[in-house]
Amino acid sequence: METRHSFFQYLPIVFVDDRPVKVPTFVISSSQILYHSLSNEISRSDRPSGLCRRASLAAHSSPPSSPSYIDMDKTSNVLPDVQNLIDGRNIPIDRVGIRGLTVPLQVQSVKGAQPTVAKVCMCVGLPADKRGTHMSRFVSLIADNHAPLSSDMMRETLEKMLTLLEAEEGYIEISCPFFVTKTSPMSKLKSLMNYDVRFLAERVGGKTRVIQEVTVPVTSLCPCSREISDYGAHNQRSHIVVALELSEPISLEEQIRFAETSASCELWSRLKRNDEKFVTEFAYDHPKFVEDIIRDVCKQLNADDRVLWYRAEAENFESIHNHSAYATISRDKRLA
Repeated sequence: METRHSFFQYLPIVFVDDRPVKVPTFVISSSQILYHSLSNEISRSDRPSGLCRRASLAAHSSPPSSPSYIDMDKTSNVLPDVQNLIDGRNIPIDRVGIRGLTVPLQVQSVKGAQPTVAKVCMCVGLPADKRGTHMSRFVSLIADNHAPLSSDMMRETLEKMLTLLEAEEGYIEISCPFFVTKTSPMSKLKSLMNYDVRFLAERVGGKTRVIQEVTVPVTSLCPCSREISDYGAHNQRSHIVVALELSEPISLEEQIRFAETSASCELWSRLKRNDEKFVTEFAYDHPKFVEDIIRDVCKQLNADDRVLWYRAEAENFESIHNHSAYATISRDKRLA
């Protein structure tokens, strides 16, 4: 016999401690899915009063002799796994997962693991016939990680994620602040300088890529302004982004130096007057267009055999304009 079911329906009897118990469950209706009782159909009049409420309390109290109490561990298999339903729209999803998860992590530095707070994005590709992925597994995976953030850690985490989510393709992005202790040029005072770092790991078409990226604030001074002015030259803060795919490890500190040594002058958090004089005059003696900065960065990357692929960006936040000057170069050295 076929009957139409509402969203809530009482289904077959299960046995708890050898006693029959009527178990409520949630039925997902898609195109009028029809259910049959495995043993006996339970009519609405047979529903035990307050069963749902008592079931929710069962995990917090010892069940008495009444069969209305349910051991949820023994009956958890009756809860529907909705995301595992077959989807009939036949549209695969490139990436699905979590984004904007904030977690405490450690990041690898030359002096050891450094504590930080990171933003995490984790996604997998979803086949056309699967309705959904397992969102909680992403959180569990990153929560169980105890290795400091590095290219090796990203590669290992990607492999674990693909296995745990039963996926063939996936993407992980983790970004966080990173700190380096720097000594001011003249007063020799020490202070922390902050940088933004980002790690990306991706599996597409059976190939895995891991990219290590830093964003480095520096000073740039305009050669044209210096040349045409009787005194002074316009200068500004700039950002240099260096993203690398590597054959051998390069520390974040060394990657930052690729950028700082290519600018008109690097930055420090703590400067005294004699330091400020040095910075001003050093930048004036090393004027650079945005084109000069990007080329000087890439010259170093081209000469480093550990770098397989790179993307470099330079952006000068112009002090005399309400727009930026920008340049970028990317190169896969394996194709050269």
